[in-house]
Amino acid sequence: MTLSKPLMIFDGDCGFCRRWIARWREVTGECIEYAPYQQVAGEFPDIPIEAFTRAVQLVEPGGIRSQGAEAVFRTLAYVRSGAWMLWCYEHVPLVALVSEGIYALIAAHRGAAARLTQLLWGDHLERPTYRAASWLFLRALALTYLIAFLSIWVQIDGLIGHAGILPLESYLNAVRNFTGSERYWLLPTLSWLSSGDGFLHFLCGGGVLLSFLALLGIAPAPCFLLLWAFYLSLASDGREFLGFQWDALLLDAGFLAIFFSPPRWRSRPASDRHSTFFLFLLRWLLFRLMFSSGIVKLISGDPTWRDLTALQYHFETQPLPTWIGWYAFQLPIAVKTGMTAVMFFIEIVVPFLAFAPRRLRLVSFSLLVFLQGTIALTGNYAFFNFLTVALCLLLLDDAVWPRKWWVQPAREAPRQSAKGWPAWVTRPAGILVLVFTTMSLSATLRVTFPWPRVAEALHEKVAPFRSFNSYGLFAVMTTTRPEIIVEGSNDGQTWMPYEFRWKPGDLKRRPTFVAPHQPRLDWQMWFAALETYESNPWFVDFLARLLQGSPDVLALLAHNPFPDYPPRFIRASVYQYRFTDLSELKGTGAWWKREYAGVYFPVRTLAQCKRQLPLLLTSRLTASLESSDLRAGARINSHFGASSVAPAA
Repeated sequence: MTLSKPLMIFDGDCGFCRRWIARWREVTGECIEYAPYQQVAGEFPDIPIEAFTRAVQLVEPGGIRSQGAEAVFRTLAYVRSGAWMLWCYEHVPLVALVSEGIYALIAAHRGAAARLTQLLWGDHLERPTYRAASWLFLRALALTYLIAFLSIWVQIDGLIGHAGILPLESYLNAVRNFTGSERYWLLPTLSWLSSGDGFLHFLCGGGVLLSFLALLGIAPAPCFLLLWAFYLSLASDGREFLGFQWDALLLDAGFLAIFFSPPRWRSRPASDRHSTFFLFLLRWLLFRLMFSSGIVKLISGDPTWRDLTALQYHFETQPLPTWIGWYAFQLPIAVKTGMTAVMFFIEIVVPFLAFAPRRLRLVSFSLLVFLQGTIALTGNYAFFNFLTVALCLLLLDDAVWPRKWWVQPAREAPRQSAKGWPAWVTRPAGILVLVFTTMSLSATLRVTFPWPRVAEALHEKVAPFRSFNSYGLFAVMTTTRPEIIVEGSNDGQTWMPYEFRWKPGDLKRRPTFVAPHQPRLDWQMWFAALETYESNPWFVDFLARLLQGSPDVLALLAHNPFPDYPPRFIRASVYQYRFTDLSELKGTGAWWKREYAGVYFPVRTLAQCKRQLPLLLTSRLTASLESSDLRAGARINSHFGASSVAPAA
């Protein structure tokens, strides 16, 4: 028989074979022809019937014949994306032996293999597509950007404005004095164009506008490029206040979205084409986020994670608990121990299912979303939970969604020719992302690997762009809750406290929900309480602004006890806060109880704060530059795990 195309011959009576042949037919398209041996065996008298019943046969033009696993790999090699499997079969030791052994095992137990296929893949064995999930993910990412920019916008003046806690203009001037032209790379921010408050508002307002355009599907690729650049600028400018892991996660996902979004002027779910490589990289980001968050808890050596007692402290000691977190704290110890074990299973085991067959991917989606839901109910973690769920959407293929969401109407058939990014763009960019993020993950896992020097140099060079980060939430559990109480006085005798909007202060104020908004000053107060004010020079600047009566900084607080004019003196004390129990709540109406723990910041006047502050800031900036911390430009506290973004001045 003369062949113009390779012919794959299979057992037409085998249900397992028919299902997988249908899958391969979809993958290979017109490159390969398929036929059951019951129809064509007579045309190949040199192949015994036993060979047809034992394994698939591939006959190629020119008389080349292969069978079993080799035939499968040679078939898939006709598709460019499958050529690597044949190369491994032919060149990597033991791959051929193991592959043929697995094939023989499956062929000998086809009935069980068919049932396993049904169990793992369900009724949808065809090659999955992700048009609906990709469309929804990009909208969810645009919504995340919108939330993030709006949240920062209402705080930007008090945080880094000219009268804020960490004035941006002073910071850029200090960096300019310490560095040369390399500052544009070491600190990548558009604010080098202007460090005024107006430009900061432009970045926030521009981010909001671009987010709306991306939500509407207008010019998605340019929008996501600008969104990433604007948010990177704010993250570089904001230092401690924009150095959280969700900021890093948004920059990671935002960078990948530039290449994942369709390069066209209007996005449509049924006709958009998305890079499968970058779909994998987004799943890889989800995997790294979840797996690292689980594994760092074990390798950190923290005893509360290893003996499953961490949740006996977590609900009480997390930065901004909710009232549901208060009730979760009251649960029996055995329940919280079980919850810790379930958390480890979801964070360490379940992420691997993101790369598993269809039904296991759906299980992975359900469990990961369940975990994010419980975290969101018990604590305020800004847009972290929403963004993580958005990444989870990419585990759902189109068969999950209504057909009209992803099937192109016949009248729009001409639009099917819409193209995605060319391979010469996505492949080099994707490979670099994969290499850099694998290096970050290996560092998180403390695995030493002899990376080429050029790879290490490039990885270090791109660190300031904060888009190849490592993760690991709550690597070390805090077992106590110190809270800083800031007080002012006019006579040094009568002290009145400043009340924050969201962090614990008033014992009778119920913990509340504030996410997806993040009150970044309240969050940083939690970090500051775990250290000293010398380790947090921004805190001294914060107190100086209170002594000056800065309206922008006071707007970040819930209550100013000196509405007419600022106090002459200021101080800060540390209290150990604890949740009350049900009986105490009913009896006193208090959600918290506290004990005085000592002085955090001694009594100072404005002049004394001003004298102390330059020494702290200069020391911090010098140390940052000498240790190359400025390259990363943000602070991720060790309680939230290691990250490639490091402390800034």
